[in-house]
Amino acid sequence: MTYTILILGFFFGAILQYASLNRFNVISGLAILENYTVAKAILAAVGIGAVLLSFEMGFGYASYHVKPFLVGGIMLGGLIFGMGMAILGYCPGTLAISFGEGSIDALVGIIGGLLGGLVFTLLLPSISSLLGPDLGKISLNTIVGSTGPGFYLLSVIIGGLFVLFAFWLNKKEGAKDYKWLYAGIALAILEVVVFSSAVTNRPVGASTTYPYVGDLLTGVTQNDYFAKIQKPGSWELIFLTGAFLAGLIISLVKKEFKITLIHSNWEKYKGTSAAKRVLWSFTGGFILIFGARMAGGCTSGHILSGGMQLALSSLVFGIFVFIGLLLTGKFFYRGVK
Repeated sequence: MTYTILILGFFFGAILQYASLNRFNVISGLAILENYTVAKAILAAVGIGAVLLSFEMGFGYASYHVKPFLVGGIMLGGLIFGMGMAILGYCPGTLAISFGEGSIDALVGIIGGLLGGLVFTLLLPSISSLLGPDLGKISLNTIVGSTGPGFYLLSVIIGGLFVLFAFWLNKKEGAKDYKWLYAGIALAILEVVVFSSAVTNRPVGASTTYPYVGDLLTGVTQNDYFAKIQKPGSWELIFLTGAFLAGLIISLVKKEFKITLIHSNWEKYKGTSAAKRVLWSFTGGFILIFGARMAGGCTSGHILSGGMQLALSSLVFGIFVFIGLLLTGKFFYRGVK
């Protein structure tokens, strides 16, 4: 099973790398509304995945793994996650891929994320009241059921609207490159494979890796939270190792591996100070993972995996992530150096 997870992680990394969805310039570009690639790929993946997963689950080949709607955690965690994503320029999963490509700021973000995960574990008992109330696991399936034709029809309609929105953004952007669409299709297919009861019977995820590793490294393992995340954290660590290998191997084969700290978009808005980039990368990584753990997931585990299940918690999380991302982008990247 370890090799299966590793291979799935490798494909995940390869897909994101193919469309440059892991790159700092692309993700930070979305924060300042100069690059819609990530948004388009996510919309396409969620839309296509929602249709594919609805049939896979409806016919009994996969199970639902909907995250509970913890109102405080989803909304506040989403805003914090979006802030971290804008500042750092990476997501929990893309950090591993970009580190494999030689991005030092991604490594610094990973270290910040490990501390963020550890601090969340330590603070959880005292902030748990902020995460609620828990409205339960709400999805299209729980609202209309998954046995009638209405469920499949609604899945197709909602999924189609997501894809149409992606094409509308593409038209608005005036882009002629459709790598985002191919990546979205590939991510949807990958999710179908990962969800399958015959493969791993779980969703794709990434952020649980950080508190899992952070807690292990510091010996903070005698608590209820670590017991809860131990199994998914171990799975995601292997998965992200595969993603890291994809970033490393593919960049070496394509002769694109390059040790980089200051990316062009950062230099344009924030200058060339290495110390400044390191500080903000660490801070962004910390904020990113702390917000993800408040919400119980991240871009891959919540927005993609949850969105494809048409889970209310994940769709609302996605909205608040983009609010936090765009607000932070507007103020953090103000002016040009």
